[in-house]
Amino acid sequence: MQTLLIQGISAQNNYMEKIEHIGIAVKNITEANKVYEALLGIAPYKTEKVASEGVETSFFRVGESKIELLEATSPDSLIVKFIEKRGEGIHHIAFAVKDIKSEMARLQKQDFVLLNVLPKLGADNKLVAFLHPKSTKGVLIELCQEIDNS
Repeated sequence: MQTLLIQGISAQNNYMEKIEHIGIAVKNITEANKVYEALLGIAPYKTEKVASEGVETSFFRVGESKIELLEATSPDSLIVKFIEKRGEGIHHIAFAVKDIKSEMARLQKQDFVLLNVLPKLGADNKLVAFLHPKSTKGVLIELCQEIDNS
């Protein structure tokens, strides 16, 4: 029985490689960076504005995973709406995938609701797509595929 369980787990992991990052919505990224610098003992390795999402981001590496802080850069950003409704805190969990288009198709066939039809350019050199929280028990899920710049 253990062998079957282990085989089942490894088969599932072919889809989602790892937790790529956890996104945290913040009101002020400068203040939040100070908090996470003190907490983790490191500075962010990257900051970036993503105009299409209306956010400024900063990334902290924690082992093999990352923390992404997100501050709204426009009043119509989804981060503003999230903070108004829920306050600062965990906004999404992102999973690394090898082939985002096939993963989107697989999940859609399993009745997960995609928030975008095609992958889009995200922060940290990634193609991204999101799953609606209503189809994932209240958690916004992001799929991330590293962009090959070679």
